[in-house]
Amino acid sequence: MGTTYRPIALRNMLFFLLSLCHPYFSIADVIYRPVELFTVNCGSAINFTLDGRNWTGDSNTKFLSESKDSVTVQADTQSTIQGPYTYARLSHFQFTYSFPVTTQGPFFLRLFFYSTSYQMFDRHKANFSVQAGPYTLLQHFNPSLYAEADDDPTHSDILFREYCIYLQHDQRLDITFAPSTTESYAFINGIEIVSMPSYLYYSNPNYTVPDDITKLPQFVGHNQVYIITNNSALETKHRLKVGGAQISPSQDTGMLRTWDTDDKYLITDSGPSTDYAKKTNLSFVQIPNYTAPDQVYRSVRNIGMNPFKNLTWQLPVYSGFFYLLRLHFCQLNPEVQDPGDQMFYIFIQDQLAERGADILKWSDNQKGVPVVKDYAVYIPGNREKVYLSLEMHPNSMSSIQDAQLNAIEVFKINDTTGSLAEPNPDPPPQTTNKQISKKKNSGTKRPLTAAVAGAVFAVVLLSFMVVFFIKNLKQNVAVYKNQKDGTSRGGGSGSSSLPTNLCRHFSIAEIRAATNNFDQLFVVGAGGFGDVYKGYIDDGSTPVAIKRLKPGSQQGLNEFMNEIQMLSQLRHLHLVSLIGYCYESNEMILIYDFMERGTLRDHLYGTDSPPLSWTQRLQICIGAARGLHYLHTGAKQMIIHRDVKSTNILLDEKWVAKVSDFGLSRIGPTGSSMTHVSTKVKGSVGYLDPEYYKRQRLTEKSDVYSYGVVLLEVLCGRQPLLRTAEKQQVSLVNWAKHRYEKGFLSEIVDPALKGQIAPHCLRKFSEVALSCLLEDGNQRPSMNVVVGVLEFVMQLQLQDGANVNVVLESGGDYEDSTTEDMFSGSHSSMHVSDFSNSSGLNSTSYASQESDRLISELVFSEINHPKGR
Repeated sequence: MGTTYRPIALRNMLFFLLSLCHPYFSIADVIYRPVELFTVNCGSAINFTLDGRNWTGDSNTKFLSESKDSVTVQADTQSTIQGPYTYARLSHFQFTYSFPVTTQGPFFLRLFFYSTSYQMFDRHKANFSVQAGPYTLLQHFNPSLYAEADDDPTHSDILFREYCIYLQHDQRLDITFAPSTTESYAFINGIEIVSMPSYLYYSNPNYTVPDDITKLPQFVGHNQVYIITNNSALETKHRLKVGGAQISPSQDTGMLRTWDTDDKYLITDSGPSTDYAKKTNLSFVQIPNYTAPDQVYRSVRNIGMNPFKNLTWQLPVYSGFFYLLRLHFCQLNPEVQDPGDQMFYIFIQDQLAERGADILKWSDNQKGVPVVKDYAVYIPGNREKVYLSLEMHPNSMSSIQDAQLNAIEVFKINDTTGSLAEPNPDPPPQTTNKQISKKKNSGTKRPLTAAVAGAVFAVVLLSFMVVFFIKNLKQNVAVYKNQKDGTSRGGGSGSSSLPTNLCRHFSIAEIRAATNNFDQLFVVGAGGFGDVYKGYIDDGSTPVAIKRLKPGSQQGLNEFMNEIQMLSQLRHLHLVSLIGYCYESNEMILIYDFMERGTLRDHLYGTDSPPLSWTQRLQICIGAARGLHYLHTGAKQMIIHRDVKSTNILLDEKWVAKVSDFGLSRIGPTGSSMTHVSTKVKGSVGYLDPEYYKRQRLTEKSDVYSYGVVLLEVLCGRQPLLRTAEKQQVSLVNWAKHRYEKGFLSEIVDPALKGQIAPHCLRKFSEVALSCLLEDGNQRPSMNVVVGVLEFVMQLQLQDGANVNVVLESGGDYEDSTTEDMFSGSHSSMHVSDFSNSSGLNSTSYASQESDRLISELVFSEINHPKGR
């Protein structure tokens, strides 16, 4: 690269002398000194120093090589964050900065933006592209949209972008800002160019021996390495110190990097962040001393008392790119003495990346030796915002059941066109206040007294309307309670009025404002009830799902009232929360929390969405099962959902499953002598419990049956009924039972899951799914047992995950010899009606709590004794 190390001998001598005086002095305290460093305060003649940076006003430089009609303007509103944010260079035409680079190698390129209005420049009209050499960094970039979408109000208007670009000797780095339209403009507040060591993030082309090859990024899911070549450009998406406080640029190892905290990305509980201070020297014998600051390796996060025994991060990225994921480790735990004491699994994007991660082994059995592990992963898709998952689970073979991590870095790699650009966030809709303010008053201004009189009249009128509305609702609810749905509710008690103390009432004006007057562009789904809109309430700050009853809907007032009564009294992580309702102007509308990722079915089949991984599907199934278990046992009275299906399982932005749509729900049997509720058959074709359908006797086991159909959908990636399929395959349930009896259930597994399912995991999952589908409802497991078995299935998947990679690398199918035995012809005589007896899933009666306990003990005995019974 041409980086000079002339002071290195003197520096080493100085370090030696200092170490004699200070036994805890670390090698990493010696920083890397960039050979070239440009820090430009754009649009200004002012120079200043802040946080390790010496900012130079661009008016004092010759870096601005092309600046047709560009202007320097001061921000209308001063930023509360210190930095190059007082002034900006703006133009309705293209302008270019050109930096002379004398050395060859990789450089950090950092861009600083402050999204605000600048005199005659409206912030919302900033829309431009940024090109650096052959790379497109930003395209049609609208900073105001990013600022409005930022969930951190403390500095939402400050936007920072960091890139890595490789430059040749004596090459000029041209950075061009080009407005997207004749009406828009481009701007920049600050630019920084910093040289970095040659192989900090780029791959060393001289690696040839096996030990060197292991230092290259491992391509997750493939038995090969991924090389970051010199013609690649990277964008820093995340640089996170795991646990502890943020590390500022001045505390970095000379390259002015910021190390943010990981709190908002960690979605599981963890132990308190451990700071080992300087009890042990750090020895940089595995990686260079400039890789990360000392504080990174002295602060660590581990599992602690988390009952789920895992650490999981969800890192927002955009699909359609390769990503470089760097994990930093350093073993300072005094309880870890030998290799093998602490081992753990690492899953990246739900694919096994390490089956026996052992920090002490990686560091040649030396404490205080920092190491890094690099991984490459491809996120398929079409530039949608998605989440890159990182999970760590203890390895059952280690004596210390824990996992730990010090830091995470994530870099996006340019696509084949040289682009790193992402789409802008969606613009928020106009709020009620904004829309009202745009309306023009008709006629002349009223005197103050007339205005006051009008206001008083409006208040009085509104009071009468409210009284009438509440009275009308009470009457409707009373009528509803007296109507029969087969028979009455079996003595279920409850208030006859809507629960306004738990449920918010919206006016139709608020709903129209939230949906831009029911604009079809806001429709995100549709069902038997009507259209579902994505709307924004509370001045556009809160996204919600708005379900509007359509005229002629098969569902009506009964279902509307029922859903309000049911959901307003239920609060659970895995149930969709009802925010409120609107019931006026012949409109019946329900407002819920918005589920960013839509329905489970949206991600299983008939969609362009990337297929869910197997562990994602398991997590979703467990979440939905917990929600149903809560309905059956956690509320004051048993609630039977009666319409469990994949479109009624919604997913939030972190893929948490939530059961929805309670319009058909019923209170379950209320007395000890009652075993069922006699009622008309309602539900969805393909999911209906045959026992309920034939006898019109509804129990919680009807939900269990419907949930079993969902499990098969998840496993097979197809809908419950396919009218155009061969006769034998029309019904998913019948097809699955038939293939199981023949010993070939693996044939119907979703092809997108090939190579992902551990053999024992497939066996146990299929068993619990088919046990839910038994003809006799009493023989089906309770949702409590289903939850336990699915959690066990997840454990099997994690324990046997290593076997999946072996199968994948050999080009085999899901089945190892164990699976082949299970599905062999010797089992062809086993019938679905009795298969669960052999699996430990079935007992005399699943209805009793005692049998549930015994079954759970049998199931979880395999966790303590993985070899089975």
